[in-house]
Amino acid sequence: MYFISTRGGEKVTGAQAIVQGLAKNGGLFVPETFPKITDEEMSTMAEMSYPERAAFVLGKYLGEELGYDYLKESCEKAYSSFEGNDPVPLVKIDGETGLYVMELYHGPTCAFKDMALTVLPYLLKKSCEVTGIDDEILILAATSGDTGKAALEGFRDVKGTKVAVFYPDEGVAKMQRLQMTVQDGNNVFVAAVEGNFDDCQRAVKRLFASEEFNAELAKKKTRLSSANSINFGRLAPQIAYYFSAYLDLLTAGQIEMGDKIDFVVPTGNFGDILAGWYAKQMGLPVRKLVCASNRNKVLADFFKKGVYDVKRDFHRTMSPSMDILVSSNLERLLFEISGRDAKCTAQRMQDLAEKKEYSITEKEKAILDEEFFGGFAREDDTVEAMYEIFDEYGYAMDTHTGVALAVYMKWEEARKKIDEKDATPVIVLSTANPYKFPQDVLYALSGNDVKDSFKGIKRLHLLTAMKPPKSLLDLRYRTPRFKTKVKNDLNAMAALILEFADGKIVPTPEEK
Repeated sequence: MYFISTRGGEKVTGAQAIVQGLAKNGGLFVPETFPKITDEEMSTMAEMSYPERAAFVLGKYLGEELGYDYLKESCEKAYSSFEGNDPVPLVKIDGETGLYVMELYHGPTCAFKDMALTVLPYLLKKSCEVTGIDDEILILAATSGDTGKAALEGFRDVKGTKVAVFYPDEGVAKMQRLQMTVQDGNNVFVAAVEGNFDDCQRAVKRLFASEEFNAELAKKKTRLSSANSINFGRLAPQIAYYFSAYLDLLTAGQIEMGDKIDFVVPTGNFGDILAGWYAKQMGLPVRKLVCASNRNKVLADFFKKGVYDVKRDFHRTMSPSMDILVSSNLERLLFEISGRDAKCTAQRMQDLAEKKEYSITEKEKAILDEEFFGGFAREDDTVEAMYEIFDEYGYAMDTHTGVALAVYMKWEEARKKIDEKDATPVIVLSTANPYKFPQDVLYALSGNDVKDSFKGIKRLHLLTAMKPPKSLLDLRYRTPRFKTKVKNDLNAMAALILEFADGKIVPTPEEK
Protein backbone atom coordinates (compact mmCIF):
# COMPACT_ATOMS: atom_id res chain seq x y z
CA MET A 1 0.00 0.00 0.00
CA TYR A 2 1.12 3.54 -0.79
CA PHE A 3 0.75 6.66 1.34
CA ILE A 4 0.35 10.24 0.19
CA SER A 5 0.89 13.62 1.85
CA THR A 6 -2.09 15.69 2.97
CA ARG A 7 -0.34 18.63 1.29
CA GLY A 8 0.45 16.81 -1.95
CA GLY A 9 3.69 16.18 -3.80
CA GLU A 10 4.78 12.93 -2.18
CA LYS A 11 3.90 9.26 -2.47
CA VAL A 12 5.72 6.64 -0.38
CA THR A 13 5.35 3.08 0.85
CA GLY A 14 4.14 2.31 4.36
CA ALA A 15 7.66 1.51 5.51
CA GLN A 16 8.94 4.81 4.14
CA ALA A 17 6.09 6.68 5.84
CA ILE A 18 6.99 5.13 9.19
CA VAL A 19 10.71 5.85 8.90
CA GLN A 20 10.17 9.39 7.65
CA GLY A 21 7.35 10.26 10.05
CA LEU A 22 6.36 13.51 8.37
CA ALA A 23 6.17 14.43 4.67
CA LYS A 24 8.93 16.70 3.39
CA ASN A 25 6.47 19.55 2.83
CA GLY A 26 5.15 19.29 6.39
CA GLY A 27 2.09 17.26 5.42
CA LEU A 28 0.94 14.08 7.16
CA PHE A 29 0.94 10.72 5.43
CA VAL A 30 -2.44 9.08 4.82
CA PRO A 31 -3.24 5.77 3.09
CA GLU A 32 -3.86 6.12 -0.65
CA THR A 33 -7.04 4.10 -0.11
CA PHE A 34 -8.71 2.72 3.00
CA PRO A 35 -8.62 -1.09 3.16
CA LYS A 36 -11.86 -2.79 4.16
CA ILE A 37 -12.59 -5.41 6.82
CA THR A 38 -15.67 -7.43 5.93
CA ASP A 39 -18.28 -8.92 8.27
CA GLU A 40 -16.82 -12.31 7.47
CA GLU A 41 -13.35 -11.16 8.53
CA MET A 42 -14.87 -9.57 11.64
CA SER A 43 -16.36 -12.93 12.59
CA THR A 44 -12.92 -14.49 12.23
CA MET A 45 -11.33 -11.70 14.29
CA ALA A 46 -13.87 -12.27 17.06
CA GLU A 47 -12.13 -15.57 17.89
CA MET A 48 -8.67 -13.98 18.00
CA SER A 49 -6.63 -12.70 20.94
CA TYR A 50 -6.04 -8.96 21.12
CA PRO A 51 -2.49 -9.16 19.65
CA GLU A 52 -3.87 -11.19 16.75
CA ARG A 53 -6.64 -8.65 16.16
CA ALA A 54 -4.12 -5.81 16.21
CA ALA A 55 -1.84 -7.63 13.76
CA PHE A 56 -4.79 -8.29 11.45
CA VAL A 57 -5.67 -4.58 11.32
CA LEU A 58 -2.04 -3.54 10.84
CA GLY A 59 -1.70 -6.15 8.12
CA LYS A 60 -4.32 -4.35 6.06
CA TYR A 61 -1.90 -1.41 5.76
CA LEU A 62 1.55 -2.92 6.20
CA GLY A 63 1.20 -6.66 5.64
CA GLU A 64 2.61 -6.73 2.12
CA GLU A 65 5.80 -4.95 3.18
CA LEU A 66 6.40 -6.09 6.74
CA GLY A 67 4.67 -9.48 6.62
CA TYR A 68 1.71 -10.66 8.69
CA ASP A 69 3.79 -13.19 10.65
CA TYR A 70 6.19 -10.43 11.70
CA LEU A 71 3.32 -8.15 12.69
CA LYS A 72 1.70 -10.92 14.73
CA GLU A 73 4.95 -11.76 16.54
CA SER A 74 5.59 -8.04 17.18
CA CYS A 75 2.13 -7.44 18.66
CA GLU A 76 2.42 -10.53 20.86
CA LYS A 77 5.77 -9.31 22.21
CA ALA A 78 4.56 -5.74 22.66
CA TYR A 79 1.37 -6.57 24.54
CA SER A 80 3.02 -9.22 26.71
CA SER A 81 4.28 -6.29 28.83
CA PHE A 82 0.70 -5.31 29.76
CA GLU A 83 -0.93 -6.25 33.05
CA GLY A 84 -3.61 -8.93 33.07
CA ASN A 85 -4.81 -11.33 30.41
CA ASP A 86 -6.48 -8.68 28.26
CA PRO A 87 -4.49 -5.59 27.22
CA VAL A 88 -7.74 -3.70 26.54
CA PRO A 89 -10.52 -4.72 28.95
CA LEU A 90 -14.03 -3.46 28.24
CA VAL A 91 -15.87 -2.65 31.47
CA LYS A 92 -19.67 -2.44 31.65
CA ILE A 93 -20.67 0.59 33.71
CA ASP A 94 -24.44 0.65 33.18
CA GLY A 95 -26.20 -2.18 31.39
CA GLU A 96 -29.48 -0.30 31.26
CA THR A 97 -28.09 2.65 29.30
CA GLY A 98 -25.46 0.59 27.47
CA LEU A 99 -22.48 2.53 28.85
CA TYR A 100 -19.04 0.89 28.71
CA VAL A 101 -15.49 2.03 29.39
CA MET A 102 -12.58 0.70 27.33
CA GLU A 103 -9.47 0.78 29.55
CA LEU A 104 -6.39 1.60 27.50
CA TYR A 105 -3.97 2.15 30.37
CA HIS A 106 -2.71 -1.31 31.36
CA GLY A 107 0.64 -0.93 29.61
CA PRO A 108 4.06 -0.19 31.12
CA THR A 109 3.54 3.59 31.46
CA CYS A 110 -0.13 3.46 32.55
CA ALA A 111 -1.45 5.47 29.59
CA PHE A 112 -3.10 4.73 26.26
CA LYS A 113 0.01 5.76 24.32
CA ASP A 114 1.45 2.34 25.23
CA MET A 115 -1.07 0.74 22.86
CA ALA A 116 0.95 2.10 19.94
CA LEU A 117 4.37 2.93 21.34
CA THR A 118 5.11 -0.62 22.48
CA VAL A 119 4.52 -1.72 18.86
CA LEU A 120 6.17 1.17 17.00
CA PRO A 121 9.79 0.10 17.68
CA TYR A 122 9.08 -3.21 15.92
CA LEU A 123 7.42 -1.42 12.99
CA LEU A 124 10.32 1.02 12.71
CA LYS A 125 12.98 -1.68 12.89
CA LYS A 126 11.42 -3.72 10.08
CA SER A 127 10.69 -0.60 8.02
CA CYS A 128 14.37 0.36 8.17
CA GLU A 129 15.29 -3.14 7.00
CA VAL A 130 12.95 -3.19 4.00
CA THR A 131 13.92 0.33 2.92
CA GLY A 132 17.64 -0.37 3.27
CA ILE A 133 18.27 2.33 5.86
CA ASP A 134 21.20 1.77 8.21
CA ASP A 135 21.48 5.31 9.62
CA GLU A 136 20.77 5.78 13.29
CA ILE A 137 17.14 6.84 13.80
CA LEU A 138 16.57 9.72 16.19
CA ILE A 139 13.01 9.70 17.48
CA LEU A 140 12.04 13.30 18.22
CA ALA A 141 8.80 13.86 20.10
CA ALA A 142 6.81 16.62 21.74
CA THR A 143 4.61 15.55 24.62
CA SER A 144 1.77 16.92 26.70
CA GLY A 145 2.56 14.25 29.27
CA ASP A 146 1.98 10.67 28.15
CA THR A 147 3.54 10.29 24.67
CA GLY A 148 6.93 11.25 26.05
CA LYS A 149 7.16 8.54 28.67
CA ALA A 150 5.68 5.90 26.36
CA ALA A 151 8.18 6.78 23.61
CA LEU A 152 11.10 6.80 26.04
CA GLU A 153 10.11 3.44 27.46
CA GLY A 154 9.24 1.91 24.08
CA PHE A 155 12.58 2.83 22.48
CA ARG A 156 14.74 2.47 25.59
CA ASP A 157 18.06 0.87 24.53
CA VAL A 158 16.61 -0.25 21.17
CA LYS A 159 19.62 -0.76 18.92
CA GLY A 160 20.07 1.80 16.17
CA THR A 161 17.79 4.40 17.78
CA LYS A 162 17.90 7.39 20.07
CA VAL A 163 14.85 9.15 21.49
CA ALA A 164 14.55 12.79 22.56
CA VAL A 165 11.48 14.33 24.15
CA PHE A 166 10.47 17.95 24.75
CA TYR A 167 7.73 18.63 27.31
CA PRO A 168 6.20 21.90 28.61
CA ASP A 169 7.90 22.79 31.88
CA GLU A 170 4.72 23.78 33.71
CA GLY A 171 2.29 21.79 31.59
CA VAL A 172 2.48 18.21 32.84
CA ALA A 173 1.37 16.48 36.05
CA LYS A 174 3.94 15.62 38.71
CA MET A 175 3.68 11.88 37.98
CA GLN A 176 4.14 12.49 34.26
CA ARG A 177 7.23 14.63 34.90
CA LEU A 178 8.72 12.05 37.26
CA GLN A 179 8.09 9.22 34.80
CA MET A 180 10.07 11.05 32.11
CA THR A 181 12.90 12.54 34.15
CA VAL A 182 13.87 9.28 35.87
CA GLN A 183 13.79 7.30 32.61
CA ASP A 184 16.33 4.49 32.34
CA GLY A 185 18.33 3.86 29.18
CA ASN A 186 21.51 4.96 27.44
CA ASN A 187 19.82 6.28 24.29
CA VAL A 188 17.26 8.66 25.83
CA PHE A 189 17.05 12.39 26.49
CA VAL A 190 14.38 14.62 28.04
CA ALA A 191 14.18 18.41 28.25
CA ALA A 192 11.62 20.82 29.68
CA VAL A 193 10.63 23.74 27.45
CA GLU A 194 9.67 27.14 28.84
CA GLY A 195 6.32 27.15 27.07
CA ASN A 196 3.21 25.03 26.50
CA PHE A 197 2.68 21.87 24.46
CA ASP A 198 1.84 23.81 21.30
CA ASP A 199 5.26 25.49 21.55
CA CYS A 200 6.94 22.08 21.84
CA GLN A 201 4.96 20.61 18.96
CA ARG A 202 5.56 23.64 16.73
CA ALA A 203 9.32 23.44 17.31
CA VAL A 204 9.46 19.70 16.60
CA LYS A 205 7.57 20.16 13.30
CA ARG A 206 9.89 22.98 12.28
CA LEU A 207 12.94 20.83 13.01
CA PHE A 208 11.51 18.05 10.85
CA ALA A 209 11.02 20.57 8.03
CA SER A 210 14.43 22.26 8.40
CA GLU A 211 16.80 21.25 5.59
CA GLU A 212 19.74 22.78 7.45
CA PHE A 213 19.02 20.86 10.65
CA ASN A 214 18.50 17.57 8.85
CA ALA A 215 21.71 18.12 6.86
CA GLU A 216 23.59 18.47 10.14
CA LEU A 217 22.10 15.21 11.37
CA ALA A 218 22.95 13.52 8.06
CA LYS A 219 26.62 14.34 8.65
CA LYS A 220 26.32 12.22 11.79
CA LYS A 221 24.62 9.38 9.84
CA THR A 222 21.42 10.14 11.74
CA ARG A 223 17.89 10.80 10.50
CA LEU A 224 14.73 11.95 12.23
CA SER A 225 11.56 10.00 12.80
CA SER A 226 8.56 10.69 15.00
CA ALA A 227 6.81 8.96 17.89
CA ASN A 228 3.94 11.46 17.86
CA SER A 229 0.71 10.50 16.15
CA ILE A 230 1.78 12.53 13.12
CA ASN A 231 3.62 9.27 12.31
CA PHE A 232 1.22 6.77 10.72
CA GLY A 233 3.11 3.98 12.50
CA ARG A 234 1.95 5.51 15.79
CA LEU A 235 -1.60 5.99 14.61
CA ALA A 236 -2.23 2.61 12.98
CA PRO A 237 -2.09 0.39 16.11
CA GLN A 238 -4.76 2.60 17.69
CA ILE A 239 -7.28 1.64 14.99
CA ALA A 240 -7.21 -1.93 16.30
CA TYR A 241 -8.76 -1.28 19.70
CA TYR A 242 -11.89 0.19 18.15
CA PHE A 243 -12.44 -3.07 16.28
CA SER A 244 -11.58 -5.08 19.39
CA ALA A 245 -14.13 -3.23 21.56
CA TYR A 246 -16.85 -3.87 19.00
CA LEU A 247 -15.90 -7.55 18.81
CA ASP A 248 -15.99 -7.83 22.61
CA LEU A 249 -19.57 -6.53 22.61
CA LEU A 250 -20.38 -8.97 19.81
CA THR A 251 -18.95 -12.03 21.56
CA ALA A 252 -20.67 -11.00 24.81
CA GLY A 253 -24.01 -11.02 23.01
CA GLN A 254 -24.58 -7.30 23.64
CA ILE A 255 -24.91 -6.49 19.93
CA GLU A 256 -25.48 -8.25 16.62
CA MET A 257 -23.12 -8.02 13.66
CA GLY A 258 -23.80 -4.75 11.87
CA ASP A 259 -25.31 -2.93 14.87
CA LYS A 260 -23.89 0.56 15.23
CA ILE A 261 -22.25 1.92 18.37
CA ASP A 262 -20.95 5.29 19.58
CA PHE A 263 -17.50 6.13 20.94
CA VAL A 264 -16.64 9.00 23.28
CA VAL A 265 -12.98 10.05 23.11
CA PRO A 266 -11.13 12.55 25.33
CA THR A 267 -9.22 14.50 22.73
CA GLY A 268 -6.25 16.85 22.53
CA ASN A 269 -4.14 16.22 19.44
CA PHE A 270 -7.00 14.40 17.62
CA GLY A 271 -5.02 11.22 16.95
CA ASP A 272 -7.02 8.87 19.16
CA ILE A 273 -10.40 9.86 17.75
CA LEU A 274 -9.04 9.95 14.19
CA ALA A 275 -8.08 6.28 14.63
CA GLY A 276 -11.76 5.64 15.35
CA TRP A 277 -12.78 7.48 12.20
CA TYR A 278 -10.25 5.41 10.22
CA ALA A 279 -11.82 2.25 11.70
CA LYS A 280 -15.19 3.47 10.43
CA GLN A 281 -13.75 3.97 6.94
CA MET A 282 -12.51 0.38 7.11
CA GLY A 283 -16.03 -0.87 7.74
CA LEU A 284 -16.54 -0.74 11.52
CA PRO A 285 -20.22 0.08 12.26
CA VAL A 286 -19.69 3.36 14.10
CA ARG A 287 -22.63 5.74 14.33
CA LYS A 288 -21.12 8.74 16.09
CA LEU A 289 -17.67 9.74 17.35
CA VAL A 290 -17.99 12.11 20.30
CA CYS A 291 -15.02 14.46 20.59
CA ALA A 292 -14.57 15.47 24.23
CA SER A 293 -12.47 18.57 24.99
CA ASN A 294 -11.53 20.22 28.27
CA ARG A 295 -11.53 23.97 28.88
CA ASN A 296 -9.21 24.36 25.90
CA LYS A 297 -12.24 23.83 23.70
CA VAL A 298 -10.85 24.73 20.28
CA LEU A 299 -12.10 21.42 18.84
CA ALA A 300 -15.57 21.71 20.39
CA ASP A 301 -15.89 25.19 18.88
CA PHE A 302 -14.67 23.90 15.52
CA PHE A 303 -17.31 21.18 15.38
CA LYS A 304 -19.97 23.69 16.38
CA LYS A 305 -19.03 26.60 14.10
CA GLY A 306 -16.82 25.18 11.34
CA VAL A 307 -14.05 27.63 12.23
CA TYR A 308 -10.73 26.56 13.77
CA ASP A 309 -9.50 29.57 15.76
CA VAL A 310 -6.50 29.50 18.10
CA LYS A 311 -6.67 33.21 18.93
CA ARG A 312 -7.69 32.46 22.52
CA ASP A 313 -6.28 32.03 25.99
CA PHE A 314 -4.46 28.81 26.82
CA HIS A 315 -5.65 27.11 30.02
CA ARG A 316 -3.78 24.70 32.28
CA THR A 317 -6.24 22.12 33.56
CA MET A 318 -6.45 18.94 35.62
CA SER A 319 -6.39 17.02 32.31
CA PRO A 320 -2.97 18.27 31.08
CA SER A 321 -2.57 15.80 28.22
CA MET A 322 -5.48 17.60 26.53
CA ASP A 323 -4.14 21.12 27.10
CA ILE A 324 -3.59 21.66 23.37
CA LEU A 325 -4.76 24.33 20.95
CA VAL A 326 -3.24 23.07 17.68
CA SER A 327 -4.51 19.54 17.04
CA SER A 328 -2.14 18.11 14.44
CA ASN A 329 -4.16 15.09 13.35
CA LEU A 330 -7.16 17.20 12.41
CA GLU A 331 -5.22 17.90 9.20
CA ARG A 332 -5.82 14.30 8.13
CA LEU A 333 -9.56 14.67 8.60
CA LEU A 334 -9.61 18.03 6.78
CA PHE A 335 -7.88 16.35 3.84
CA GLU A 336 -10.59 13.69 3.67
CA ILE A 337 -13.66 15.91 4.03
CA SER A 338 -12.27 18.32 1.39
CA GLY A 339 -12.38 15.49 -1.14
CA ARG A 340 -8.63 14.90 -0.65
CA ASP A 341 -7.81 18.38 -1.88
CA ALA A 342 -4.13 18.71 -0.98
CA LYS A 343 -3.88 22.32 -2.18
CA CYS A 344 -6.84 23.34 0.00
CA THR A 345 -5.43 21.47 3.02
CA ALA A 346 -2.01 23.11 2.61
CA GLN A 347 -3.65 26.55 2.38
CA ARG A 348 -5.63 25.94 5.56
CA MET A 349 -2.49 24.92 7.42
CA GLN A 350 -0.77 28.06 6.14
CA ASP A 351 -3.73 30.16 7.28
CA LEU A 352 -3.52 28.53 10.71
CA ALA A 353 0.20 29.35 10.95
CA GLU A 354 -0.14 32.92 9.69
CA LYS A 355 -3.68 34.04 10.58
CA LYS A 356 -4.28 31.66 13.50
CA GLU A 357 -7.55 30.39 12.01
CA TYR A 358 -9.23 28.77 9.03
CA SER A 359 -12.80 27.92 8.02
CA ILE A 360 -14.44 24.98 6.30
CA THR A 361 -17.32 24.97 3.81
CA GLU A 362 -20.98 24.30 4.63
CA LYS A 363 -20.72 21.00 2.74
CA GLU A 364 -17.74 19.93 4.86
CA LYS A 365 -19.49 21.08 8.03
CA ALA A 366 -22.46 18.87 7.12
CA ILE A 367 -20.13 15.86 6.85
CA LEU A 368 -18.74 16.59 10.31
CA ASP A 369 -22.22 17.00 11.77
CA GLU A 370 -23.14 13.56 10.48
CA GLU A 371 -20.02 11.83 11.80
CA PHE A 372 -19.06 13.73 14.97
CA PHE A 373 -20.43 15.44 18.05
CA GLY A 374 -18.13 17.94 19.73
CA GLY A 375 -18.49 18.92 23.37
CA PHE A 376 -16.36 20.23 26.22
CA ALA A 377 -16.23 20.03 30.00
CA ARG A 378 -15.17 22.68 32.46
CA GLU A 379 -13.22 21.68 35.55
CA ASP A 380 -16.32 21.53 37.75
CA ASP A 381 -18.15 19.46 35.09
CA THR A 382 -15.27 16.99 35.11
CA VAL A 383 -15.17 16.72 38.90
CA GLU A 384 -18.94 16.24 39.07
CA ALA A 385 -18.92 13.50 36.41
CA MET A 386 -16.09 11.64 38.16
CA TYR A 387 -17.89 11.85 41.49
CA GLU A 388 -21.28 10.77 40.09
CA ILE A 389 -19.89 7.69 38.32
CA PHE A 390 -17.90 6.66 41.40
CA ASP A 391 -20.79 7.30 43.76
CA GLU A 392 -23.31 5.37 41.67
CA TYR A 393 -21.19 2.59 40.18
CA GLY A 394 -18.02 2.50 42.28
CA TYR A 395 -15.89 3.12 39.20
CA ALA A 396 -12.85 5.41 39.54
CA MET A 397 -11.31 7.13 36.52
CA ASP A 398 -8.58 9.62 35.71
CA THR A 399 -9.29 13.26 34.90
CA HIS A 400 -9.12 12.86 31.10
CA THR A 401 -11.69 10.08 31.24
CA GLY A 402 -13.66 12.39 33.55
CA VAL A 403 -13.79 14.95 30.75
CA ALA A 404 -15.07 12.24 28.41
CA LEU A 405 -17.78 11.14 30.86
CA ALA A 406 -18.91 14.74 31.39
CA VAL A 407 -19.26 15.21 27.63
CA TYR A 408 -20.95 11.80 27.35
CA MET A 409 -23.65 13.07 29.71
CA LYS A 410 -24.25 16.02 27.38
CA TRP A 411 -24.32 13.69 24.37
CA GLU A 412 -26.73 11.35 26.16
CA GLU A 413 -29.07 14.27 26.78
CA ALA A 414 -28.81 15.42 23.15
CA ARG A 415 -29.46 12.02 21.60
CA LYS A 416 -32.43 11.31 23.91
CA LYS A 417 -34.05 14.53 22.65
CA ILE A 418 -33.86 13.06 19.16
CA ASP A 419 -35.05 9.59 20.19
CA GLU A 420 -36.09 8.77 23.76
CA LYS A 421 -35.75 5.05 23.05
CA ASP A 422 -32.22 5.31 21.63
CA ALA A 423 -30.34 2.36 23.17
CA THR A 424 -27.17 2.51 21.06
CA PRO A 425 -24.23 1.23 23.15
CA VAL A 426 -21.66 3.88 24.04
CA ILE A 427 -18.00 3.11 24.68
CA VAL A 428 -15.94 5.74 26.51
CA LEU A 429 -12.19 5.52 25.98
CA SER A 430 -10.28 5.65 29.26
CA THR A 431 -6.81 6.93 28.48
CA ALA A 432 -4.85 6.85 31.75
CA ASN A 433 -4.69 5.12 35.11
CA PRO A 434 -6.30 7.22 37.86
CA TYR A 435 -3.11 6.95 39.91
CA LYS A 436 -1.24 9.07 37.36
CA PHE A 437 -3.27 12.04 38.67
CA PRO A 438 -3.91 10.99 42.29
CA GLN A 439 -4.44 14.40 43.83
CA ASP A 440 -7.06 15.54 41.33
CA VAL A 441 -8.83 12.18 41.33
CA LEU A 442 -8.89 12.08 45.13
CA TYR A 443 -10.34 15.59 45.23
CA ALA A 444 -13.03 14.69 42.69
CA LEU A 445 -14.09 11.55 44.54
CA SER A 446 -13.86 12.72 48.14
CA GLY A 447 -13.37 16.49 48.28
CA ASN A 448 -10.05 15.94 50.08
CA ASP A 449 -7.07 17.95 48.89
CA VAL A 450 -3.49 16.75 49.43
CA LYS A 451 -0.31 18.41 48.18
CA ASP A 452 1.85 15.30 47.94
CA SER A 453 1.19 12.92 45.04
CA PHE A 454 2.23 9.82 46.96
CA LYS A 455 -0.03 10.67 49.89
CA GLY A 456 -2.69 11.08 47.26
CA ILE A 457 -2.00 7.56 45.98
CA LYS A 458 -2.26 6.14 49.50
CA ARG A 459 -5.56 7.87 50.25
CA LEU A 460 -7.00 7.06 46.85
CA HIS A 461 -6.18 3.40 47.44
CA LEU A 462 -7.96 3.50 50.80
CA LEU A 463 -11.00 5.09 49.14
CA THR A 464 -11.25 2.89 46.03
CA ALA A 465 -9.35 -0.32 46.90
CA MET A 466 -7.99 -0.11 43.35
CA LYS A 467 -4.44 -1.48 43.21
CA PRO A 468 -1.82 1.22 42.49
CA PRO A 469 0.65 0.31 39.70
CA LYS A 470 4.07 -0.64 41.05
CA SER A 471 5.77 1.47 38.37
CA LEU A 472 4.15 4.61 39.82
CA LEU A 473 4.76 3.67 43.46
CA ASP A 474 8.45 3.14 42.70
CA LEU A 475 8.81 6.72 41.44
CA ARG A 476 8.81 7.90 45.04
CA TYR A 477 12.29 6.47 45.53
CA ARG A 478 13.77 7.62 42.22
CA THR A 479 15.82 10.77 41.59
CA PRO A 480 15.68 12.57 38.23
CA ARG A 481 18.40 11.80 35.69
CA PHE A 482 17.30 14.62 33.37
CA LYS A 483 17.21 18.20 34.60
CA THR A 484 17.69 20.16 31.38
CA LYS A 485 15.48 23.18 30.79
CA VAL A 486 15.53 25.06 27.48
CA LYS A 487 13.98 28.32 26.34
CA ASN A 488 11.19 28.26 23.80
CA ASP A 489 13.71 29.00 21.06
CA LEU A 490 14.15 26.87 17.93
CA ASN A 491 17.91 27.38 17.70
CA ALA A 492 18.45 26.44 21.34
CA MET A 493 16.31 23.32 20.94
CA ALA A 494 18.09 22.34 17.71
CA ALA A 495 21.49 22.75 19.38
CA LEU A 496 20.41 20.44 22.21
CA ILE A 497 19.30 17.72 19.81
CA LEU A 498 22.55 17.95 17.81
CA GLU A 499 24.54 17.62 21.04
CA PHE A 500 22.47 14.58 21.98
CA ALA A 501 23.00 13.04 18.54
CA ASP A 502 26.75 13.59 19.01
CA GLY A 503 26.72 11.79 22.34
CA LYS A 504 27.73 14.95 24.21
CA ILE A 505 24.79 14.97 26.61
CA VAL A 506 25.15 12.59 29.50
CA PRO A 507 22.25 12.34 32.00
CA THR A 508 22.89 12.82 35.69
CA PRO A 509 23.58 9.39 37.27
CA GLU A 510 20.72 8.34 39.51
CA GLU A 511 21.49 8.47 43.21
CA LYS A 512 21.27 5.06 44.87
